[in-house]
Amino acid sequence: MAPIDFSGGVPRPRALDVRWIHGSPSAKHNTDPDIQVHEYDEHSFILRQNKAVDFEAPFMFLLFGNERAVLIDTGATASAEFFPLRRVVDELVERRLARHPRVGYHLLVLHTHAHGDHIAGDAQFADRPDTTVVGGDLATAWEYFGFGEDPGAVAEVDLGGRVLECLATPGHHEAAVTFYDRWTGFLLTGDTVYRGRLYVQDWPAFARTIDRLVEFSGSRPVTHVLGCHVEMTRQPGVDYPIRTTYQPDEPALQMTTGHLHEIQAAVREMGDRPSRRAFPDFVICPDA
Repeated sequence: MAPIDFSGGVPRPRALDVRWIHGSPSAKHNTDPDIQVHEYDEHSFILRQNKAVDFEAPFMFLLFGNERAVLIDTGATASAEFFPLRRVVDELVERRLARHPRVGYHLLVLHTHAHGDHIAGDAQFADRPDTTVVGGDLATAWEYFGFGEDPGAVAEVDLGGRVLECLATPGHHEAAVTFYDRWTGFLLTGDTVYRGRLYVQDWPAFARTIDRLVEFSGSRPVTHVLGCHVEMTRQPGVDYPIRTTYQPDEPALQMTTGHLHEIQAAVREMGDRPSRRAFPDFVICPDA
């Protein structure tokens, strides 16, 4: 079968008016799936973990190229019984290969950063054939992307005609990575930028990262800025309490490059004296 051409044209934004699973008043009686799967297009999937399984309810991303797929992040729960990430991914891969047969199709597992709610499911893929799991810790990730020698580099991960551009974006976490997918126009920002509490471990590094994301996105067609959580309510500046397992008034997952500029302006206004401050779509939380 002829390979898919992932290189042609400018990515156009598709609608993301998804009703994401957002928990329930009683976690014990929750009837949502353990993992919600949204097909953005036939080559791109967004997954969300059930809040009844873990309150973090992180988002993960599964992207298919001609030669391999990449899973970005593995969620907040190690147990395959309560969080069957490998089974869900395997089913999506099998469905993909039924449409586009390939021999020796590979799975690459990468991470936005190494906090536990983004790497807990790694062990589910440890014995999976044709799979490479790259740890999210600084030494492992930086060696893989080549950031140890040049943290300002833009690394490329080629999935077989579908290329991701990868940037070192520390601040929230020392090993944070942002991914730009040329096919969809997704800018996958992990916990660096999302609708929620932007916990900042290293303020100067965070300020540099936001400047870099603004500059980077200014030269690429970004359709959606996608972080890994939703913690805000639809009321501007109001976030859900930490460890909330029911969020019926969530805003959309997707953000825009305009939000990057808003965060940049907020960071510059604070200067070298950062403090916890709420903005309509995010809360900046320094020294977390």
